[in-house]
This record gives sequence, C-alpha cells and structure tokens, in this order.
Amino acid sequence: RKQNTNLCLMSEKNIESDSAQEQPTSLSVASNMFLSPPELAKSLVNLGVKKGSQSRMKLFMLGCLAGVYIGFAAHLATTIATGTTEWFGAKKFLIGAVFSVGLMLVIIPGSELWTGNNLMLVALLERKISLKEIAKNWIFVYFGNFLGSIFLAILIFGTGLLEGSIGGTAISIASAKVSKDIQDIGHIFPYFCRGICCNWLVCLAVMMCLAAKDVAGKIWGIFFPIMAFVASGFEHSIANMYFIPAGIFAKSFLEAKLESGLTESMLDDLNFGRFFTHNLLVVTLGNFIGGSICVAMIYWILYVRSSPAPKAKEFQQANIMTTASTDSPRSGSDQLIDNL
Repeated sequence: RKQNTNLCLMSEKNIESDSAQEQPTSLSVASNMFLSPPELAKSLVNLGVKKGSQSRMKLFMLGCLAGVYIGFAAHLATTIATGTTEWFGAKKFLIGAVFSVGLMLVIIPGSELWTGNNLMLVALLERKISLKEIAKNWIFVYFGNFLGSIFLAILIFGTGLLEGSIGGTAISIASAKVSKDIQDIGHIFPYFCRGICCNWLVCLAVMMCLAAKDVAGKIWGIFFPIMAFVASGFEHSIANMYFIPAGIFAKSFLEAKLESGLTESMLDDLNFGRFFTHNLLVVTLGNFIGGSICVAMIYWILYVRSSPAPKAKEFQQANIMTTASTDSPRSGSDQLIDNL
C-alpha cells in the first residue's frame, strides 16, 4: 500500500509538470524576444563596468568614430531638409527618419557616443565603477566625438557639396542654433530645455536597442525615439558638433550664403565663439540632465537599487514564525501517509 501511494503521488507530480511545460506563459515568450524593464535596467550595470574599463586611447578612437557617424546622419538630414514641401510635418518626419541612421551606425558596428554613455551613471550609483572611471570615459569620448564631427565637416566641405542650396540649408540650420531668440525667454534657456528632452529620448533609444535580441529589433528600437527627437526640434550636442561647423565652413561659398537668405549681421554671428557660448555648452548640460538624471537615475531607483536590509526586530519575528510553523502538530492526513 505504501508503494502504491508513492507511485500515485509521483504520477500526479509528473502530470502537473508536463502540463506546465506544455503551456508556456506570455512572459517566457517575451523574454525570448526582448529584455524586460528590470532585466534591461540591471544590464546597464554590466555595460557601465565594461565601458569604464576601456583604455583612454580606445575610448578616444571609438569616440571619433561616433562623431563621424553622427556627422554622416547630420549631413544626410541637411540634404533632406533642402527644398520646400507643402506639408511641414512631412519634412520634419523625413529629416528625423534619416537622422536615425546615425545611432544605428554608432551602436550596431560599435563606437562610443557621449550622450548614450550618460547611462553609465547606473553603474556609478551601484558603486560598480568609480567616479574616476566614469570621468575618464566621458572626457575622452566627448572630445573624440568633437574631433570626429569636425573632421567630417571639413571632409564634406572639401567635397564641394556645401556650395549651393545644401550649403544654404547648412548655414540656416547653424545660424538658428546659435542666434535664434524665442519671444520673452531668449535663446539660452529654450536650448537648454531642448537638450534635456533630446537626450531623454536618445537614452531611451539606446535602452530599447539593448532590450532587443536581434538586429531588426535594435533598428526599430533606435528609429522611433531618434525620429521623434529630431522631428520635435530638440537639440543634440554631438550632432551640433557637425551642424554648426558645417554651416560656418559653408559661408566660404558665395552661392551658399545667397541661398541661406540671411543678413550680413546674422552671418557674422555664425562663428565658433557663439558656437561654444550659445549652443554647445548649454545643450551639453541639458543633454547631461536628460540622460543621466531623467533616465539613468530614475531607472536605477525603480529597478536596480538594492532594497534595504531588514531590521533586526523584523528578522527575529520572522525566525519565531518559522520555528512555530515547523513545531506545529502534523495533520492527520500527513501522519496517515507516514504510517503507510
């Protein structure tokens, strides 16, 4: 009788386990396609550790590549922006759509973009990397991004593609970025806010790309947030490292200056001094807040931060409850099975 009872219990357990295996949950299916929000947020810790351990030279070179890749996307966006269209929103959408190729080139082949690396703050908050390591990454990557963008702007200038209407568009874009005032609030504060909104979306694009487990998913994860930030008119510091120098270089072409339709005073205001004081510094600060605070810190708080240790009194109460449950008398059915 005891053997028969054990066999019955074992068969019931086997049937339950088989039925559980035959009915996969939606969560298990989803986990095979992309990372869940908690998994994604925790993966940023390992990513930050990896980025923090790279050498200065490697960071600088990868930063230069990222600057070039974003510059390619910026030149493509300038080309698409040239000309007129009856539907304002259609042009904005197309500009944003083509600009998304920049982040695709950065992440999939591999390089280092300062705005995306703001997510390293998760690893810093978890004390997995030091302040020195994150500072090393940000400094060398940022200057690499800058030199790569300037290099491509010089290269595009050398192609002569900025001579005509495309050059006029480049000048108009760059001039607005350094001198356009918004009624009652000026120039600096609006561009600071645009920088926050921009890198908020850029870092979300990076996270969506990391969450996807195939290339197609990564491409779509990048496309929509990047298209959204460009079409919305937000400001990306690394993209501006190409946009504004390209506009300054395009002033060398007379036809490009005429195509821009700007006055001489507006053309004079388009220079490297205003590039730094009226755009790059303030947009960089906005990008930092948007990426590090609005994304990295928030997701660290929600999903990564370790829960506080239980208090001693609560721990003692838990032990008392556990002991009481183990010392409680066994039910009649349990004793009957033991007897069998």
